[in-house]
Amino acid sequence: MAPAQYKSPPQAPPKFTATAKSIIDDTKRLIGRSRAVQDDIVKNITPETANFANVMLPVAQDDDKMGIEAHILGFYSATSTDKALRDASNEAESLMDKFGIEMSMREDFFNLVDAAFKKNETLDPESKRLLEKNHKSYVRNGLGIPAGPKRDRFKQIKDRLSEIGISFQKNLNEEKGGIWFTRKELDGVPEDVLSGLEEGKGENEGKIRLTFKYPDLFPTLKYAKSQEVRQKVFVANENKCNDNVDLFREAIVLRDEAARLLGYKNHAEFRIEDKMAKTPKTVNDFLSDLRSRLVDGGKEEITKLQELKKSDLESRGEKYDGHYYLWDHRFYDRLMLEKDYQLDQNKIAEYFPLGPTINGMLRIFEELFGLAFVEITGEDRDKISESGKGSDIVWHEDVQVFSVWDDEGEGKGFVGYLYLDLFPREGKYGHAANFNLQPGYIDENGKRRYPATALVCNFSKSTPKKPSLLKHEEVVTLFHELGHGIHDLVSRTTYSQFHGTSTVRDFVEAPSQMLENWCWTPSQLKSLSHHYSYLSPEYKAAYEADSKSDSKPEERIPDSLIKSLIDTKHVNDALFNLRQLHFGIFDMTVHTPASHEEIEKLPVSETYNRLRTEISKLDGPEAQDGGSKNWAWGNGQATFGHLIGGYDAGYYGYLSSQVYSTDMFYTAFKKDPMNKTEGRRYRHTVLERGGSQEEMETLKDFLGRLPSTEPFYKELGLSD
Repeated sequence: MAPAQYKSPPQAPPKFTATAKSIIDDTKRLIGRSRAVQDDIVKNITPETANFANVMLPVAQDDDKMGIEAHILGFYSATSTDKALRDASNEAESLMDKFGIEMSMREDFFNLVDAAFKKNETLDPESKRLLEKNHKSYVRNGLGIPAGPKRDRFKQIKDRLSEIGISFQKNLNEEKGGIWFTRKELDGVPEDVLSGLEEGKGENEGKIRLTFKYPDLFPTLKYAKSQEVRQKVFVANENKCNDNVDLFREAIVLRDEAARLLGYKNHAEFRIEDKMAKTPKTVNDFLSDLRSRLVDGGKEEITKLQELKKSDLESRGEKYDGHYYLWDHRFYDRLMLEKDYQLDQNKIAEYFPLGPTINGMLRIFEELFGLAFVEITGEDRDKISESGKGSDIVWHEDVQVFSVWDDEGEGKGFVGYLYLDLFPREGKYGHAANFNLQPGYIDENGKRRYPATALVCNFSKSTPKKPSLLKHEEVVTLFHELGHGIHDLVSRTTYSQFHGTSTVRDFVEAPSQMLENWCWTPSQLKSLSHHYSYLSPEYKAAYEADSKSDSKPEERIPDSLIKSLIDTKHVNDALFNLRQLHFGIFDMTVHTPASHEEIEKLPVSETYNRLRTEISKLDGPEAQDGGSKNWAWGNGQATFGHLIGGYDAGYYGYLSSQVYSTDMFYTAFKKDPMNKTEGRRYRHTVLERGGSQEEMETLKDFLGRLPSTEPFYKELGLSD
């Protein structure tokens, strides 16, 4: 893919050779080194002599170095097949979090930061931002509370919240639930899903086991003809991590208490103060306005889906009870797309085998941003590894690794490393996400340290008859997460604290959301596609046997299929966005109680389920209880890792980022998505800057004005 002149990378890739013992030992070593840096500053600097260079800079440089090792120490918890490694990694995260809390509440050091801050030195903009952000962070982390019982209580809360976050995600990662079904019960579910399921023995002889992992769960909800099976799977999935129910409740109660100790009205006011929105009122007004604009469209969409459900059930001799349920939606949304738009998702998936699709995506990024991706395989892994063993530079045999370079027009320099970990396995993070493995920054000698970043996803694995085939929604997901990876790779900041995706939460999704538009562009869909029967003689033979057709498929996706796909882009879009609104409004509800007593008494599961029905207009099991309205049937919030893992009082950011992303796309790329000039301008103006300046300034620099909501509402067909 890349020209031969790209030489060996100037920086070796990270190693993944840890043991459970080394993870803990290395964590304690890093903590000891970091503590010594602050001890030395406190010992030798006084408020009178304090300045940025002798107080803030040494700590920032230590943070830079710590990121090179610490991110990977915590990464094993999401990816290792070894439970001992995962447990040690979780313990390392806990130790790091507790150390971070200890340092953030260190008053002797804060007094020096405060003195340096008040000297108002002339600094470069990024250093000035670093000092301002860290000064404010100390105040927000409890040093604004007078020393004594209240500050001690605040620290206790911070420590406990750290423990909750780690336990909550560990429970999600290690969830092993499933349900045994007969093949007859799973009628309609594609054979390539069923063939990958565990076969039963003993009392489960003749059955197959459906897990709650995405490659099993989503196709079942989309294709299983049985209402009872879909309901059973949906409700069980909502209750798959009930150990997290009490952890979630404890977290929202403690957050509220901590915010009030700091003098805020609630946790949302505390969290949103530093984001682009600034106040809960701004967030709630945005969510309320969007809800009012979407509600009529949502009702219209449900009416049409109810008609489809009634017709479908009657055609099978089944009774329709007048309700449209949560477990109905994926099934009838899919059926509508097939019936009304002739959209066959499985047929489309034939054109998006995972390997060629990824290569196509990388080519788009190469062309748009001036990059080159070189996959490192075989002996080249041995050559590039510091140990001489290629297996040391990946954490699992499935993992792909690329060296990333600037192309000739961008100077041919090295950019960093990209890792792809794409298939599910036991103990692995269960969703799709981008993880920074090593941040980029400028070291104390003025030399650039290059980043490493990983995409961790859960796509179905290849079989002898078929490669891993991506549904279009999975193509969008992959492109989105790869967008985060590119943001991480091309960032050019002085300090790791601002590197890549280290932006405010209500902006961080915008760059990746903007790139999703390429998955809805005819020319790019065509270039990404490659029918799997062309990949090998074996796949060709298997396709011909399965399709029972003499006609040969086109190598690239036909224009007719592209049209049918693009025609569906906004079908049932109101319901999709109402679902996102449910998450955002639930998040704000639990983080804006009128009093602490209110949050202590809040029935969390009931609130989650009631809000979902009120906002999304989809019924749950409560509608089957003869009007008794039992809202306690599920605990969906216990599976909602975002609200424990950093998106608390911030989930609205997915929707507000969509406003920014649509504005950027309409302004710069809608006419020509592959405009290289705009692509490079976007790279240098938005992606390179990370969080090194106010995100609103970044947007204004790129747009040439303040952002507008109009393109977002226009895209949704909601313009006034």
